[in-house]
Amino acid sequence: MKKILPIVILCSSALFSCKKTSLFQQVSSSHSGIHFKNEIIENDSINPLDLVNIYNGGGVGVGDFNGDGLPDLYFTGNIVASKLYLNKGDFKFDDITDAAGVNGAGRWGRGVAVVDINNDGLPDIYVCNTITKDSLKRRNILYVNQGKGNDGIPHFKDEASEYGLEAGAQSTMASFFDYDNDGDLDMYLTVNSATASYNPNLFGNSNYTANHSRGRLYRNDWNEKLHHGVFHDVSAQAGINLDGYGHAATTIDFNNDGWKDIYVSDDFISNNILYINNRDGTFTNRTKEYFKHTSYNAMGQDVIDINNDGLPDVVELDMNPEDNYRKKMILGPNSYQTYQNFDIYGTQYQYVRNTLQLNQGPRLGQNGAIGAPAFSEIGFLSGIAQTDWSWTPLITDFNNDGYRDMIVTNGFPKDVSDHDFMTYREQAYAVTSKQKVLDQIPEIKLHNYAFANNGNLTFTDVSKDWGLSLPTFSNGAVYVDLDNDGAMDMVVNNINDEALVYRNTSRDDKNNLDKTHYLQISFKGDRQNINGLGATAEIFYDKDKTQVYENDPYRGYISSVQSIAHFGLGKVTAIDSVLIKWPNGKREKLTKLKADQLIKVDIKNAQDPYSFVQPQIAANALFKEITDSIGIHYTNKGSGFLDFNIQKLLPHKLSEYNPALAAGDIDGNGFDDLIIGGTAYDQAQVFFQMPDGKFNRRNLLTGNINPVHNFQDEGLLLFDANGDGKLDLYAASGGYEFAANGPEYQDRLYINDGKGNFTLTADALPSNLTSKLCVRACDYNKDGKPDLFVSGRVEPWKYPNPVSSFILRNDSENGHAKFTDVTAQVAPALKNIGMICDALFTDYDNDGWPDLVMAGEWMPVTFLKNEHGKFVNTTVQSGLGNKLGWWNSLVAGDFRHTGRTDYIVGNLGENSLIKASDQYPVYITAKEFDKSGIYSAIPSIFLPDQNGDKKEYPMYGRDDMLKQMISMRKKFTNYRSYALATMDEVLSPEQRSGALRLKANTLQSCFLRNDGNGKFTAIPLPVEAQVSVLNGMETGDFDGDGNLDVVINGNDYGSDATIGRYDALNGLMLKGDGKGNFKPLSIMQSGIYIPGDGKALVKFRDKNGQVILAASQHKDVLKVFRSENKTKTIPVKANDVYALIKYKNANTSRQEFYFGSSFLSQSARFIQLNDKILSVTVFDDKGNQRLVN
Repeated sequence: MKKILPIVILCSSALFSCKKTSLFQQVSSSHSGIHFKNEIIENDSINPLDLVNIYNGGGVGVGDFNGDGLPDLYFTGNIVASKLYLNKGDFKFDDITDAAGVNGAGRWGRGVAVVDINNDGLPDIYVCNTITKDSLKRRNILYVNQGKGNDGIPHFKDEASEYGLEAGAQSTMASFFDYDNDGDLDMYLTVNSATASYNPNLFGNSNYTANHSRGRLYRNDWNEKLHHGVFHDVSAQAGINLDGYGHAATTIDFNNDGWKDIYVSDDFISNNILYINNRDGTFTNRTKEYFKHTSYNAMGQDVIDINNDGLPDVVELDMNPEDNYRKKMILGPNSYQTYQNFDIYGTQYQYVRNTLQLNQGPRLGQNGAIGAPAFSEIGFLSGIAQTDWSWTPLITDFNNDGYRDMIVTNGFPKDVSDHDFMTYREQAYAVTSKQKVLDQIPEIKLHNYAFANNGNLTFTDVSKDWGLSLPTFSNGAVYVDLDNDGAMDMVVNNINDEALVYRNTSRDDKNNLDKTHYLQISFKGDRQNINGLGATAEIFYDKDKTQVYENDPYRGYISSVQSIAHFGLGKVTAIDSVLIKWPNGKREKLTKLKADQLIKVDIKNAQDPYSFVQPQIAANALFKEITDSIGIHYTNKGSGFLDFNIQKLLPHKLSEYNPALAAGDIDGNGFDDLIIGGTAYDQAQVFFQMPDGKFNRRNLLTGNINPVHNFQDEGLLLFDANGDGKLDLYAASGGYEFAANGPEYQDRLYINDGKGNFTLTADALPSNLTSKLCVRACDYNKDGKPDLFVSGRVEPWKYPNPVSSFILRNDSENGHAKFTDVTAQVAPALKNIGMICDALFTDYDNDGWPDLVMAGEWMPVTFLKNEHGKFVNTTVQSGLGNKLGWWNSLVAGDFRHTGRTDYIVGNLGENSLIKASDQYPVYITAKEFDKSGIYSAIPSIFLPDQNGDKKEYPMYGRDDMLKQMISMRKKFTNYRSYALATMDEVLSPEQRSGALRLKANTLQSCFLRNDGNGKFTAIPLPVEAQVSVLNGMETGDFDGDGNLDVVINGNDYGSDATIGRYDALNGLMLKGDGKGNFKPLSIMQSGIYIPGDGKALVKFRDKNGQVILAASQHKDVLKVFRSENKTKTIPVKANDVYALIKYKNANTSRQEFYFGSSFLSQSARFIQLNDKILSVTVFDDKGNQRLVN
């Protein structure tokens, strides 16, 4: 390959347009000679009202068509001719289109796939054609490279018919790959037949015509007579039979079984499709199994490793704007019915935003069975979710720092989704000329986005810094090293503007080359696949770092990138080894390579065999799921109540916080049992553990039960209420379905006869009709009886009004349970304290008196110090009073061996549209604003205005605001007026006066380090714990290293339909290092896989005393895991308070014993021992101590 000498860049020259040094500098067309412009002139038949896909644009193809070592460029045109440019060096190109014979034949070109179809070493060009009604004019073109003529120009001949590749469909893009592992290249054709004649966003198949919009699979069969392969449509027999409006496809090996799969991005409501290769010539769609949701209007995509863990991740683009104005102009109404239709029609959940599916490796099933990869969608967390009307994601290491960056092309000449235009169109279409209607459609000319990879699952928007500030209508694009300097340049195909060529300047500064090292690899395969498509390259460097790339040039959107592997290395100057795996089952290992070179690998040098055979069982996982083997079969039904029908602007539902779990020995046989919360008409369930380790299931109450009132169990608590030594059950009533202060919210106390038979008491509890969530027990006044804390969660139908929580003193006598509300006397601070989600009785200052720590929504983690039986709010003194969050779960432990109790507090996390900081908090403003008798709560967030300045705007769109407050219709007569209105303009001073206004400035889940003397420091948990809401949590030394770890259950599917479900968590184990640091473990390492709407998590013991974890999921199955770390466990007594643990390495720890800990959870009370422990001393509530080991 030729090496082009560095070009001296002068800002005064005409060569490059630049104002300051940036990563990309635009090469002027006058210098490059590339004047291609994909110009579309509208008329009565060619316009966005009649042609849905008119502005889907053209692609770019990269190939060295004349064999001179420089990559050349091919642009597809829609109405205009396509163009081929030869690279002459120095970023200069010659237009050889006519001489080469590749002008597109007057067809509407879309995608371009560069492929050596006949394996003669000369790259060919396959052009996909579309739009035209005449199928003959939609025939695809295969320009076969005939070699250079005497003029040095390569000449091409259309041989699509001879190769069986004319198709004649509404073709979008072709992907050449070997699906049947026979050595030659087959082809998947992405098809998009969307038309204006029917609505593509209807659920079901009733809207489809006989002309299905369906991709096609072509098998390459050798034709001896023609001496080359001929492609045959084998879609039907291969199971390629699903409709969808395809924009892009990637053909890589998703599940690492050695067979290529197909992932298809489909527009509108049509499902994205993940065809998993069955290894027998057929495919099965498994998109709903692999992904919990996808992009709605899915555009371009790439499947590539973004975090250097060796696993393919998925990036997919959509059309969610970043700024408030554009958001509000296209944002539709929040329709929870859409959620329901997803389920009714079996459709994949989809949201209008870019998505990044993070591959977490194989999931685990029963008894450690290894399954398909599990993905977490982290687009919001990563920072790439909102780039407006987007088309191409270009993902490669543009700055050569060792992490793949991302560039997004976007723009659309006519925004038919603008709501003001849609309203105008409905009203004026019948009486107004088409041209006048077209003139009313807004343009969306936007700059392309650049995101630098931070190396921690997040990206930083560097669009301006990298020189991408020019507004364009950009579609297809490629990365390509045009000057062979080791830095990837960029080429973009624009509508109605000349194509853009950007030179990458990252290696210009010779004094900075030590930070931008690289390695490039080109592939030479065998005679059936000469460019080695499908081969993988994995590099190992800098001790434990790796990167991997699968050789597939058909990435992004309707384009072919340069067919090389490019690895940025940062400061690393040498590679330890490179492992090349070829599709034929052979591999080659290269060692000790210098950086800053292009190496060429050849399949003929690969002699060592490798295998894709994977183990069936995760033998080394710390936990193993045993749900089925112990006979626990439970699925939560849920209620289906729509909170949004009550308050349209809620940020989330409040009726789906269930089911709770409580563990303890209920029937007195020495084995821990389990209770799962229910409702009045779907009783709580008791699972009794038998001596054989199996569980028997029974309703909480037996016989004919006719509840007087409806209720929903929230928190459950097993404790001895009446002093008879048996575990009774307190059930807190909550939810949002019933009006405030209704009898449905009265809590219940069930007395246990000692054999697991419960009786509902009639007079043990004071009347309390608050909607509650958690209940905790502790002898706060040291009278020998367990007292109760019960949290008020919400005032139904008036979120977010603060509510009171309660202290119930245990006044039971002579076996008769009786509790008295003494809140006003002992804890007046609990009056209207807020919306409490979780609480913990814990002695945070080690003074011997149990304090109360609470987690709540729109408030700080709150500390009430127990001063000899009276609780005083000390939150301000804690140092955490200014950390206002949506705190919802608490778990405690001495994570640093200090003898002081630290805490982990669950929060919303960072994977949401809702972001919060001190500078830009999230607010909610609530009041009966319009004297309608309806209580309205308006969430607001900071978003960029049209100038990029962040201001406070209502979170929801105009349609939702009008549904909540009809009076707003007069104030905002159109969408534009609302889109420009800040919160100060939405609500008048009179309306704001007297309104409740709450804020949150911290949404990260945190580790609260106990610094002593009642002081704490909040430290965010690792980013892997910020991907979703954290709910049930449990601590323990699960790996036996002498340090506390934590296992987490989470997600929240009750969020509003606009933001979408918080579903990215698959369960998580954080390994503690004994110093307050935590390392996230993979599913394979931990064995924990809880993919649903996770709620409670509890710990108890099996028949052999081994640690068991049970995890509940709303509207899903209960999952049970057994620790594989064999340890000894010792139960503690009801009045035991804490233990001091001494380790053989001289460390010490303090372990408190709780009646209830973390979200909706109560674990059994016991101590876990292992060979790292020297001694354990247990202390009871009277200060007595005993050695237990």
